[in-house]
Amino acid sequence: MKLQQIYTGCIAHAAYYLESEGEVAIFDPLREVQPYIDQAAANGAKVRYVFETHFHADFVSGHLDLAKKTGATIVYGPTAKPGFEAHVATDGEVFNVGKAKVKVIHTPGHTMESTTYLVIDENGKEHGIITGDTLFIGDVGRPDLAQHVIADLTEDKLAGHLFDSLRNKIMPLSDDLIVYPNHGAGSACGKNMSKETTDTLGNQKRTNYALRPDMSKEEFKKELLTGLTAPPGYFPKNVLMNIQGYESLDTIMERAKRGYTPEEFEVVANEERPLMLDTRSAEDFAKGFIPNSVNIGLDSNFAMWVGEMITDIKQEILLITYPGKEEESIIRLSRVGYDNTVGFLKGGFDAWKAAGKEVDTVDRIGTDEFAKRYPQKPLIIDVRKKSEFDSEHVVDAINVPLNQISQHLAQFPKDKPFILHCAGGYRSMIAASILKQRGWDNFVDVVGGFNAIKNTDVERTEYVCPSTLL
Repeated sequence: MKLQQIYTGCIAHAAYYLESEGEVAIFDPLREVQPYIDQAAANGAKVRYVFETHFHADFVSGHLDLAKKTGATIVYGPTAKPGFEAHVATDGEVFNVGKAKVKVIHTPGHTMESTTYLVIDENGKEHGIITGDTLFIGDVGRPDLAQHVIADLTEDKLAGHLFDSLRNKIMPLSDDLIVYPNHGAGSACGKNMSKETTDTLGNQKRTNYALRPDMSKEEFKKELLTGLTAPPGYFPKNVLMNIQGYESLDTIMERAKRGYTPEEFEVVANEERPLMLDTRSAEDFAKGFIPNSVNIGLDSNFAMWVGEMITDIKQEILLITYPGKEEESIIRLSRVGYDNTVGFLKGGFDAWKAAGKEVDTVDRIGTDEFAKRYPQKPLIIDVRKKSEFDSEHVVDAINVPLNQISQHLAQFPKDKPFILHCAGGYRSMIAASILKQRGWDNFVDVVGGFNAIKNTDVERTEYVCPSTLL
């Protein structure tokens, strides 16, 4: 038996490839399914099942394309109501994958259909559990997402179900089982996930706050729900796509892979008014960009910030990328349901510049210049998360988290200059591009962000843990 974790760091996602005796099962596949098919073919194996742990919120799964291309059966846990052909399993049902077995363990809580799959090897030994968003390394799945799709499923109800699932279904299992979760650190599906992507169940029982044996249900609910931030706005839309179905990625790619010359690009941008999305680095974007384009760089949490900042999942998008990065940009957009890319700038920004088209820039300063300006009490706007700001920030800076910028534009003055920064420069350039698009031109961005500012003698305030005040 072969069980492989396939981890995609940019969206903190883990899919799983199980193979035994020429048969394959894929768990929670990404939207682009050809790599799974190719891997099975290279081993002379056939994909028989596509197991889904739940209806995902943070990405669009590849279950439909994978089933269509391989003839595999899609499997969900109890209570699931997919809008397409699938096998809805019963609690305790066992599936054969070659000589390995997959046992269904219904674990509602993150969502009502959430299911853990117990993998049993050819010798009958229980090997591990593929837990989806029920149990992470160091955390458990947040129970507040389903209510954005079904109002009656309150976070309190789901937290109670999750407590019962963990105590009655997961914790009685053997300590030597390996835990294979759907996400790691960086995912918005939990609040305290480890950077590790697997662990033994025994170690999680000892170290995961949610598995403390002396915790009451009410204590569990309070600890689980405290500190949850609002989920990204695209989550409910991805859930519905996963439930109802979606266009094939092949169709999306065919529509999106249309290269425009600078002249053609300009006509499409002016006449059809799509969003111009520039996926280059913050550094290169600042040096020159197409006016009114928005920068969300591929080199960080691209899909998450696309989902946070582009509110309409059906928004038509024109891409500006580094040459050769067009297909990657299209695929990574589709992973979170942004399927309406209508083309890209052939030759990238360099072609636009060479054609003599209009160019804009973002003014940036280094930390030496920041330190010189600081005694003059400039307005400093920090676009990091509130938790980051509360932990440590420049004295007198104000906090407008990037994902709330559109709701707080009044805090960005147009009649006096201000300084913008985030942690390292990625998020502040997204903010800068949005401000530029909406008419602001009276600010500078700090190269290296707060991480660089910390190396200067600029006055900062830090959160002090109450226990240290005793």
